[in-house]
Amino acid sequence: MTSDVKELAQFSNNAIKVLEKRYLKRDINGNPTETPLDLFHRVAYAIASADLQYGKTEADVKNLENQFFNFMTDKSFMPNSPTLMNAGRELGQLSACFVLPVDDSLDSIFETIKNTALIHKSGGGTGFSFSRLRPKNDVVRSTMGVSSGPVSFMEVFNAATEAVKQGGTRRGANMGILRVDHPDILDFIDAKFDGSKLNNFNISVAVTDKFMNAVMNNTDYELIHPRTKKPVKRLNAKQVFDIIVDHAWRNGEPGIIFIDQINKYNPTPKIGDIESTNPCGEVPLLPYEACNLGSINLGKMLKENEEGNLEVDWEKLAYTTKLAIHFLDNVITVNNYPLPQIAEMVNNNRKIGLGVMGWADMLMSLDIAYNSDEGVDLAYKVMEFIDYQSKVESVALAKERGKFKNFTDSIYDGRNFLSEKYAHHSAGMVSDEQWKELDEQIKQYGIRNATTTCIAPTGTISMIAGASGGIEPLFAIVFIRNVMDGTELIEINPIFEDKCKKAGIYSTELMRKISDNHGAVSHIDEIPENLQKVFVTAHDVAPEWHVKMQAAFQFHNDNAVSKTVNFNEWATREDIEKTYYLAFTSGLKGITVYRNNSRVFQPMNVTTKEDKNKLKIEVKEIKDDIPTQSAGEMKEIKCPECGTPIKYSEGCYICLNCGHSGCS
Repeated sequence: MTSDVKELAQFSNNAIKVLEKRYLKRDINGNPTETPLDLFHRVAYAIASADLQYGKTEADVKNLENQFFNFMTDKSFMPNSPTLMNAGRELGQLSACFVLPVDDSLDSIFETIKNTALIHKSGGGTGFSFSRLRPKNDVVRSTMGVSSGPVSFMEVFNAATEAVKQGGTRRGANMGILRVDHPDILDFIDAKFDGSKLNNFNISVAVTDKFMNAVMNNTDYELIHPRTKKPVKRLNAKQVFDIIVDHAWRNGEPGIIFIDQINKYNPTPKIGDIESTNPCGEVPLLPYEACNLGSINLGKMLKENEEGNLEVDWEKLAYTTKLAIHFLDNVITVNNYPLPQIAEMVNNNRKIGLGVMGWADMLMSLDIAYNSDEGVDLAYKVMEFIDYQSKVESVALAKERGKFKNFTDSIYDGRNFLSEKYAHHSAGMVSDEQWKELDEQIKQYGIRNATTTCIAPTGTISMIAGASGGIEPLFAIVFIRNVMDGTELIEINPIFEDKCKKAGIYSTELMRKISDNHGAVSHIDEIPENLQKVFVTAHDVAPEWHVKMQAAFQFHNDNAVSKTVNFNEWATREDIEKTYYLAFTSGLKGITVYRNNSRVFQPMNVTTKEDKNKLKIEVKEIKDDIPTQSAGEMKEIKCPECGTPIKYSEGCYICLNCGHSGCS
């Protein structure tokens, strides 16, 4: 067996199919002109070649290329999809997403629409804040006309996305954000309610601390005119919050981001406030910034100890983290950006986001329950370790290549930022003294990247790596996979399959029984209690444990966390409300909730009315006491490519069969 065949054998048949369908170079007739291993060689060399610009030799680059190739083909690390698709190719656009400004003028709005089309054509997604736009019916003095308002212009952006999405290498995705104190906030909250508008957008409300405090105190808050900066109206915060909760309960949107928490850790506050995020919400960005992302496969960061039990391989995790930071910094160097403003801003801040996938795999391999204190504690340790090692490497790169250009007046400039942020909060992997020493190194040499860490959606790249997605629990332990000829295959989580065989309980009949139980092992008598405890699915995990896990990964994370809090169909509005409160008090930068099957039917409409400066919510729907139809009557949401039912996770839909996804 040749080396290449051995490397290829590490990938599942499904991973190879995903690579062939979505990532390989093709000729004019659509036939692949490279193999999966050719792809990894192409990417490894293209990214390693950046070192030539920093004084390295061809021999150095060859050595680095081998390291990059090896940690991708052994599935320890994967970059975001555009890097896999485009590195070493003519397009050369390697970033997953961008944020563009939307200023209050027609020239700015339509310039941004043009730039959005260029970005979507290149394979990137886009995020916008529409908070600078004047409210609807506001007088435009230059023409004495009236403004259409943010939601109206969002529909123009949506139509442009629809027009160009088939021309790009991947479907265009957008994030639309509006501040909760914008005068048109009620129209924005309602914008996607009936499912007929803004289908190329995720939308989120930028919630302020002031608003949340007003919610908890049941007091009014002010709506601020974006142009004059003066109050124009007051609304009851709790009633506005209840509408957000109601809509999230009904169809998962809008999401919320905690904008003040985001700007508290804005690394370059002198450059400007952060107003928006990328489409899945995990990367808060300034206008014209891009996200350059990659993920470590935690399921591969394990080793056997002397007793023959698995444990975290901290040495391998440190090596992989540092190599990944080198890789991602090189991505910025060789990237071909779609706009000169983006090239300038990205090179000035050099933000990267190293995250993880395979978290559920790591926990299951270690016999640790996702919904347990032990699981949350390990999350803190793993992310603290990655955060520290990522910054050690970023400082090392700064010594060789220079600090990021906007370092002056950044949160790192002349400050003990890291040691003060993490003082007395060690998870046991990095001491206060190590953080202080790192701060001193930053004072002396600077740091190469304004941000280094981020928990992004892993979508199809986790399918390539054979890993669980992001930091999510599994959706199903066992499920039926449909193949091209119409036959069905039983897909079993390999960790679970191995443990069942060791326990002597494995059988095809049992696996089918689990599949019929929505893929969950809970309440199946043949499964031992210890396995039921460890092998939980997304809907086995109570919402508070979803939030606890997200908070654990958020604490040692420069950017944010893309994660979905999955609710069962029978969850109430109060359940979602409690989750939002917990997210706010836990220091999250944003949160996405999804009640199972809530987007299948929308047999209702909601109107908001103002009565003596108070809001009344009028809801007209069919059988208000029944959240959705029964599972047996459900019309499942199907993948548009292969027809398999798709799941909602990491802030977007993903097909477990073919990899179709709106995520990177």
